[in-house]
Amino acid sequence: MKNILVKCAAGTVLATGLLWATSCENNFGDINTDPSVVITPDPRFLFTHSLNSLESYQGAEWIWENLEQLLRFSQHLTTDPYELSTNINSRYSAYYTNILPNLVEIRKQIDLKTNKERFQKMRAATYVVSALHGLRVTDMNGSIPYSQAIQGRDEQNYTPQYDTQKVLYDTWLTELNEAITTLSADLPDQENYGNADIIYHGDWTKWVKAANTIKLRIALRYEGQDKAKTQQIYKEVADNAIGPITEDADQFAYIDPDWGPIGGDVDYRSTRFATKSIMTFLKQTKDPRMVIYFSPNDLTPSALDSLKKYNQPVPAFIDAADPLIRFQGGPADWTTNPTVAQYYKNPLNAGSNKYVVMSTINKVFYAPTRNGAKGTFHDYMLTSAETCFYIAELIQKGYGTGSKITGKAEDWYKKGITSSLRTMNSIAQAALSTTGLTANADAEIAAYLAQPAVKLNGTNDLERIYIQEYLNFMRLPTEAFTFVRRTGYPKNGSAYYPRDAFNEVIPRRYWVDEPPLGTNNANWQTAQAEQQFTPNDRTTTTLNSQRLWFDKNNPAFGQGQ
Repeated sequence: MKNILVKCAAGTVLATGLLWATSCENNFGDINTDPSVVITPDPRFLFTHSLNSLESYQGAEWIWENLEQLLRFSQHLTTDPYELSTNINSRYSAYYTNILPNLVEIRKQIDLKTNKERFQKMRAATYVVSALHGLRVTDMNGSIPYSQAIQGRDEQNYTPQYDTQKVLYDTWLTELNEAITTLSADLPDQENYGNADIIYHGDWTKWVKAANTIKLRIALRYEGQDKAKTQQIYKEVADNAIGPITEDADQFAYIDPDWGPIGGDVDYRSTRFATKSIMTFLKQTKDPRMVIYFSPNDLTPSALDSLKKYNQPVPAFIDAADPLIRFQGGPADWTTNPTVAQYYKNPLNAGSNKYVVMSTINKVFYAPTRNGAKGTFHDYMLTSAETCFYIAELIQKGYGTGSKITGKAEDWYKKGITSSLRTMNSIAQAALSTTGLTANADAEIAAYLAQPAVKLNGTNDLERIYIQEYLNFMRLPTEAFTFVRRTGYPKNGSAYYPRDAFNEVIPRRYWVDEPPLGTNNANWQTAQAEQQFTPNDRTTTTLNSQRLWFDKNNPAFGQGQ
């Protein structure tokens, strides 16, 4: 099994036309005569590998992208403003080396079977996975190979074209619709992945729900270009008999007790702190997620007494009478308020004692295996909260309801908040971290929903939906960054949840490296020209101004309407 995967991966490197290997098996004659090599892989094992690969590459992504860049750009946290490293974009190579090749191979192996009609649901599920991760890749890169990708081994096509973002969306919508039809159908004698499906264990209904939630992601990415298409997609999801993920039991979750992508690198190059905007809102609304997302500072009553003893005043921006004094945030862009920003790295001194006044991210919540700890990292890639907030947003904007999805925006908003609070609490419990809910969770959630600053009031309902959607994306950084790009929220100067001042130019996309000369340069150049990108220009100003297709008509950061 290991041998065939290695050889498939090597073939994929050439198949994509994006990377180049110094050597590759082009003649498989020797393999066919070697009885120790598996040449007819079991689709179940290939599916496990692809599902596992959705997660296994993410250590680099969390360190180089999520904690250092994307969550800083979205202002969920703040940290030292390092350059956009060339170590970013591991999502791209993971797609073409470990995820997509096996999905394509599954389809090929099934199509070769004499009883292939019994494997159609297994085949259909592969398209849900390819769309899920493919969307993450195009979210940051724009045009990528897909329709002609992975054709090197069977069709000797080593120069695949780059599909535009619109073509990608439309292709995935078609494939998802076909997958939903097949997975929903009453087909006889269907084979099943069983426990080889490490996400849903062969529950086809849950795969349909995942496909519908991915469609909603695409619908909202379409909104800046074609609102009629957004409405069409939403109606398809709303009218579907099974619908999207709206219950916690149906969430797309990677749960492995031995997995920890971040570990000791949670502070790599810089500690991550709370921003003023997010901490102020969490405190004002008594949000149970505050203690899940962030850790308290050192200003305990004992510490305050010690500071007083040594005549060390508390900084002016901190209210000494604040009952939540141990939770403090600062400027998202340190240059906008250096007087406060100095306290990120400079503790207060009281004799030999030093007291940190800023709240860091909850390191146990993000890195439960750090320093040999025994917590478990749970990754929820598609959540019921996300889906519920999408539905609330779409209803609030007037896209209408459907035969399956009924109710008011407020109903889905409350359901989304409830799911978010419970899911984040579950992640914290698995991590052996601080939790925000107790055994009295129902009453605590009801109290949160009843707060005037939380419940919808008929005045700024869309903004309130947006902010809860935003808060829920603390563990989905790509979705968080896509959210702030497409909506322009949090909004500058908002009386409800103001975005922090930010002087730094924020890139709105990544770059796709030029293939080595003699490989797929022509198609790469065509894709760059189609997108109106300056080839090989990695400067921040260019990555900010030359936007992806879905992002071209979206508001600037903080300029939401």
